[in-house]
Amino acid sequence: MAISIKITKTTHSRINTCDFNNIQFGTVFSDHMFVVDYEDGNWINPEILPFGPLSLSPSTFALHYGQAIFEGMKAYKNTNGEAQLFRPKDNIKRLNQSAKRMAMAELPEEIFMEGLKQLIAIDSNWIPTKSGSSLYIRPYMFATDEFVGVRPAKHFKFVIFTCPVNAYYPKPIRVVVEEKYVRAFDGGVGATKAAGNYGISMLPTYEANQKGFDQIIWTDGREHKYIEESGTMNVFFVIGDKVITPLLDGTILEGITRNSCIKLLQNKGYTVEERKISVDEIVDASNKGVLKDAFGTGTAAIVAKIAAINYKGVDYKLPNPEEREVSNYLYKTLGEIQTGLIPDNFNWIERVN
Repeated sequence: MAISIKITKTTHSRINTCDFNNIQFGTVFSDHMFVVDYEDGNWINPEILPFGPLSLSPSTFALHYGQAIFEGMKAYKNTNGEAQLFRPKDNIKRLNQSAKRMAMAELPEEIFMEGLKQLIAIDSNWIPTKSGSSLYIRPYMFATDEFVGVRPAKHFKFVIFTCPVNAYYPKPIRVVVEEKYVRAFDGGVGATKAAGNYGISMLPTYEANQKGFDQIIWTDGREHKYIEESGTMNVFFVIGDKVITPLLDGTILEGITRNSCIKLLQNKGYTVEERKISVDEIVDASNKGVLKDAFGTGTAAIVAKIAAINYKGVDYKLPNPEEREVSNYLYKTLGEIQTGLIPDNFNWIERVN
């Protein structure tokens, strides 16, 4: 199915004002965006136009009732200077899973991929080439009905914009186990990338930051006993010779980076267990000296090493980050695949013509 996209290019590029070596994550935006609307059961008027404000009514549905979802992904340049994407079809698949759970319209893959590729092609000069940097891509969808009343919306807007970024976490992070607040619960939307999931995390994260922590270790909503995620990331632990990550049980986001890490580790011969992990198990492993590594994974951070885990006021410190086998292997290997330094044996890369 051929997709015809109207293209209006900017006459005043801002690229020369960007210091690519010093970018605060998520604050500098590229020149263009892709927009398409859903009305009367159809996606209409796909368009690439200069990045700028959207015109919205004060009664816009998403602002009142939270029907909003998003994705996070990245573009890189390979050794030939070509733009390429990492597992974009997994992003549209997950976006539509989120849309279904939030009673929103699903977006056809061909619209997503064509709009995405044309946008990246137009703004390819915005892709940083510095090691550890990339072009962050934010696809999102929200309800646009001009209506105040609780029922599923009938109109939606889908947008993609991009921003060049440097490393999300420049150093290993300190995390604290959350024992009061809850991110997700059985039957909720923990497995979706719904905007509200992140809204409810703001206060707990702020309180953790005020105490000197970079992020939270979320625990289950029933007993605060089992580990679920680390802030906005999936989380892994290396205990002895096993790599362990929480089981996807409906409250945890199915991370694309998480999945990539599991496949890389299994391909390398590591034993990877997806199962419930209690906080007590991590504390016990630390006390016995067999907790070799802990790290978060996600599109923004890729692999974020954890320096220390605080539980009930006690810091459980991890080994020297430079000496860790698993997290260093994953960070290096993912980066090399994403930038074309080593072959992509998993068919994860989509090149942009």
